[in-house]
Amino acid sequence: MNDFLKTLEASYSDYKEYSLRGRYIHYGDIKLLLKELSATPLGFSEEGKPISSLKIGAGNTKILIWSQMHGNESTGTKSMFDVINALNHLKNPYLNKILTSCTIHYIPILNPDGAKSYTRENARGIDLNRDAVSLKAKESIILRQYLEAVNPDFCFNLHDQRTIFGVEGSQKPATLSFLAPSVDKERTVTKGRIATMNVVSSMFNGIKVFLPNQIGRYTDEFYPTATGDNFQKLGYNTILIESGHYPQDYEREITRKYTTLSILSGLYHIATSTSFTDPESYFEIPKNTKVFWDVIHRYADGISEAYQYKELVRDGNFFLVLEKVKESVENKLPHKEIVFVD
Repeated sequence: MNDFLKTLEASYSDYKEYSLRGRYIHYGDIKLLLKELSATPLGFSEEGKPISSLKIGAGNTKILIWSQMHGNESTGTKSMFDVINALNHLKNPYLNKILTSCTIHYIPILNPDGAKSYTRENARGIDLNRDAVSLKAKESIILRQYLEAVNPDFCFNLHDQRTIFGVEGSQKPATLSFLAPSVDKERTVTKGRIATMNVVSSMFNGIKVFLPNQIGRYTDEFYPTATGDNFQKLGYNTILIESGHYPQDYEREITRKYTTLSILSGLYHIATSTSFTDPESYFEIPKNTKVFWDVIHRYADGISEAYQYKELVRDGNFFLVLEKVKESVENKLPHKEIVFVD
């Protein structure tokens, strides 16, 4: 596995989808790719934008992946098109094993309205990741119907997490975080959670060589209306990947590479494993912690001020604006520090 991932890491430029870059990714950016890959229409968003699926592979193990259910979380979308390029174009026995063992169903940009407006919610202000029970949004219904039609053995739920997250026991950002979602408030370790933990453990052990002390375990607090928690509860083994910050990589292009490798690592483990009954080292993965600000100003008189970047899209352009944060900064670290002397 390690040789496989090292080869893919070294050759990343050969399969990166260069038409997608930066944080602001919407339907217009992937429209041509969907046509080239013969996407299948699934329905329409609240504002009438198309939602489609892609299928790759011919194996018996079925996998469902979706990205951008939060419109402003685009790293998973970029990564999945890199994954598709790798599977379609690289001559690699490990990738061939994925293609012959698995059939992968992928919904890119589940929330195209939110992607266009660069918002977490859809056009009706609904957080799709908290709509798994009520199913008030058209997009949520499309995902649920496709889930039931595919009946997957595993799901990958792709998200982005904020720059505030670090890794417990280190002073590094959580560039990636993984989770096997809970099925109840007691966080019961069910058979399905064990299978999910098994895959997450394999992903962690494969990727940590590239990101030492930069991979966290996302909180397994149970959210009664969340998508991953409910899919897990319904018996669909669901893996959450949170793409986070890599130093100075605010466009998430370096993070994108490691998200791509983590997905391919998980797919290969699923394709080659005969048993998923061992949670392996899941609980040894260090927890996420909220330990960072983007910038800290430290003044000569001892006063410190913390700032976070606010993400904005105006006239089709993405940019970051620093905003002062009022909370105490004594116990938090800066991604970059500016020192002023009075």
